[in-house]
Amino acid sequence: MFRILTCIRPLAAALAVLFLATALLAQTPPDEPEISAPEQTVEVDPTASDMRIGRRIEAIFEATGWFDDPAVRVRDGVAFLQGTATSEDQKKWARDLAARTDGVVAVVNDISVYHTVSWSLAPARAELRRMAEQGLTALPLVLLALLILPIAWGLARLISRLMRWLLQDRIHSPFLRDFIARATAAPVFLLGVYLVLQVAGLTQLALSIVGGAGVLGIIIGFAFRDIAENFLASLLLSIRRPFSRGDLIRVGDREGIVQTMDTRSTVLISAEGNHIQIPNSTVFKAVIENFTAAPKRRGDFLVGIGYDASVAQTQTVLTEVLTEHEAIFADPAPMVLVDALGASTVNIKVYYWFDGWKYSPLKLKSALLRKSKRALTDAGISMPDEAREVIFPEGIPLVEAEEPVQPSRAEDAQQQSTSPSNAEPAFSSADTDLASEAEELQQQTAPIIEEGDTDLLGETDPAGSERHNT
Repeated sequence: MFRILTCIRPLAAALAVLFLATALLAQTPPDEPEISAPEQTVEVDPTASDMRIGRRIEAIFEATGWFDDPAVRVRDGVAFLQGTATSEDQKKWARDLAARTDGVVAVVNDISVYHTVSWSLAPARAELRRMAEQGLTALPLVLLALLILPIAWGLARLISRLMRWLLQDRIHSPFLRDFIARATAAPVFLLGVYLVLQVAGLTQLALSIVGGAGVLGIIIGFAFRDIAENFLASLLLSIRRPFSRGDLIRVGDREGIVQTMDTRSTVLISAEGNHIQIPNSTVFKAVIENFTAAPKRRGDFLVGIGYDASVAQTQTVLTEVLTEHEAIFADPAPMVLVDALGASTVNIKVYYWFDGWKYSPLKLKSALLRKSKRALTDAGISMPDEAREVIFPEGIPLVEAEEPVQPSRAEDAQQQSTSPSNAEPAFSSADTDLASEAEELQQQTAPIIEEGDTDLLGETDPAGSERHNT
């Protein structure tokens, strides 16, 4: 009730001032008489002489009281008008009167106009009174507008809230829900505005305003083309949803974990913990590679063995290492293939599949390389270094070798115990933590959201929730 009274008080005060001004202006003196040309000819005796015609016209001029020292002289039907008037309308009226008088065939208007300075406030009072009358006439339309526009605004807000509630379970992006709700509610409010303008008779004005707004929109669109392009790109990205928060993606030559997306840009977190802010228009037009869109992800690494080693035995050993690891999927099965014949090694390429939502690709690859190296060493498979050319400018000196000393059994056992195969443990502490570091990296960095904007990624989808829970 207090808010209603607060809104009504200014309106009541304005109406009181309006009615008071109307009452005061009603006491103003009447306006000056309107000067108009005579509608009928002035009849005199058809046989009247030029002198009688001049006297008749001059008597009419004196009767009006508008002219100073009026004098009319007629000769052969031509009337010569002399005197002084206070306005051009009076001078024109005198000419029209003489021209419509019987017996006058032409008029020579020599009446001079004398402009006087008037300090009267009558024109101002008349204009204020006219404005007050127009205000009183438009008062019902103003009251109708004050009634229709709040109703239209309330209906638009109700429809907007209803659309948000209906789309809550169907569209996960809050930005897209809000955009559809506002686009649905906007015609309701525009209909209310159209009704007010139609009742007020301002339909043509409304069309002019709409046309001007369209031209202004085009000008603003060219001026802020980049902002509009990023906004439309954010809308299309919200509809297509090529990625969610926490996904590892590559946009062009930029790679990182998706953190936030607003109406202007998308923020990625690189593996080094740096924030990469990419305009949404660039994200929409670029090739997006999503590494975590599906749970299964393929990894690979390369192993070089000597030419004297058995390739089949190497494939068997590496396949056993992969199948025994709990992080490697059995379907699709891992593959161990010959990739190339190098200068001093046969290169074996290993392919395997793992859960990209659960395990870190870097940690898993490190663990597999460590186990593969130990397994190949235990199997006696050589892994030589790349061949190098060594040049001795002064030749190779020959030194006579001494008689080799046979090591004892104790020394042999000690040497075997310190061999690389035994020095490599079967289990490492690094194998215990193979979890993905994406969630930890996100928690260490604060989201970047510009003031007044919202995160368009909103809630994560069901797949994203399952991804982070696992």
